[in-house]
Amino acid sequence: MTPLAPGATIGVLGGGQLARMLALAGARLGLKTHVYSPVADDPAFDVCAAQTRADFLDEAALAAFADKVDVVTYEFENVPARTAEVLEAHCPVRPNPRVLALTQDRLIEKQFVRGLGLSTAEFADVRDAQTLAAAVEALGRPSILKTRRFGYDGKGQARIADNGDLALTFAGLGGAACILESYVPFIKEISVVAARSATGEFRAYDVCENVHEHHILATTMAPAAVSPATATAAVEAARRIAGAADYVGVIAVEMFVVRREETEELVINEIAPRVHNSGHWTLDGAETSQFEQHMRAVAGWPLGSTRRHGVSVRMRNLIGHDADHWLQLLAEDGACLHLYGKSETRDGRKMGHVTRIER
Repeated sequence: MTPLAPGATIGVLGGGQLARMLALAGARLGLKTHVYSPVADDPAFDVCAAQTRADFLDEAALAAFADKVDVVTYEFENVPARTAEVLEAHCPVRPNPRVLALTQDRLIEKQFVRGLGLSTAEFADVRDAQTLAAAVEALGRPSILKTRRFGYDGKGQARIADNGDLALTFAGLGGAACILESYVPFIKEISVVAARSATGEFRAYDVCENVHEHHILATTMAPAAVSPATATAAVEAARRIAGAADYVGVIAVEMFVVRREETEELVINEIAPRVHNSGHWTLDGAETSQFEQHMRAVAGWPLGSTRRHGVSVRMRNLIGHDADHWLQLLAEDGACLHLYGKSETRDGRKMGHVTRIER
């Protein structure tokens, strides 16, 4: 691809905090951002060069949007497939729309990862209460039932316990197509945030360790406390996934670390085809943030250094009213505060994050 010149416009589907941080990173490089979102008060609208407020299935609005941008990317993976198809007929879309189809469906994603020879939890397709019963018989309890589509931050999933009513559990997820996953006895959760360019250049940040609270990412530490061999294997798994998907942009691969006697083994959990919450530490803690890296990749520019600042970096999400302590955080030496400009504080809503670098 021919690199875009400074002054080019990158279209972003979605207007949340990820789009906001993409727009800010692009502006520093002289790239303009045009945000497309149906949500009137999305925080990215405050910082972008242009905006379109329309439904993701409004094909006339999509065509007009595509005519005003040089390339399109997205801040979240649940963009309708039809949206990406319409846009691709007018301009480049990166990552390619086939990646959306791959990552929007947990069953297809698991099959793709297994096809690369990488490990996942055992899984089974679940279409109704009867197939759920058969899957539980095969995979055992406890196990995790997840909707195949539209799940995040613990939404769209349920634990199958020893005494759980299977029909009731399936109905509780709306009767949608699901996947049952075997329980993974992991010792920690890690992720690899990396970028791949259109020429195949690949750069990964330090493997990071993630702690969740109430199914929402609470804290990320970089580097993760894993063996060098485990870190190398994790990055190589992300490289293989990105290459097989012909990926362009920043990608995050979430993994479980499982202890097998004296060794650590990796189990791939999920792929996120976008900048990711566990990569927020790079805004202050790396030479090139994940947001700048993504804008570089989709613009056809060289990827930047992923070298970490300091001995270690810790990022803490500000969930709900955690963000009310902004004044104290601003007064703390070494605390790097990022607020997302959301108009309403709600329990469970990501309002910002704070990063601390150990020098």
